[in-house]
This record gives sequence, structure tokens and C-alpha cells, in this order.
Amino acid sequence: MSRKSPARKLMPGPERDKVAAELKARYEAGTSIRALAEATGRSYGGVHRLLADAGVAFRSRGGAMRQPTEV
Repeated sequence: MSRKSPARKLMPGPERDKVAAELKARYEAGTSIRALAEATGRSYGGVHRLLADAGVAFRSRGGAMRQPTEV
């Protein structure tokens, strides 16, 4: 028996817009797409698509640059 949960379809209409707006607010507050996907039980691609549909300006890849350590 597979441990994967069944595929979730992205819901249509106002419910989708509500979820997308909530994800957009969390993403713009600094939460990563991966963290949003894990917290909501959705795939990375599903969250990315909802954010794109919500008009998010995506951050560049990678994290903050490390500061050089002094020796």
C-alpha cells in the first residue's frame, strides 16, 4: 500500500482565490514555498501555481548571502 496521499485537485472559484490570497500573504511575509507546501499538504508545484495566479512577485532563488567570517 502506498504511503503517498491521494492527489489533490486545485479547487475552482472563490475557495481557490481565498487559499491563494492566504498563501500570498504568508509568502510575502517571508515563508518559503517549500514550507508553505509542507504546512498545507500541497505539492511545491501546486503552491507555486496558486502563488503565480495570485500575482506574487517571486523572490530570487537561494537564501541570504553569508557574511564573511573574520580570521
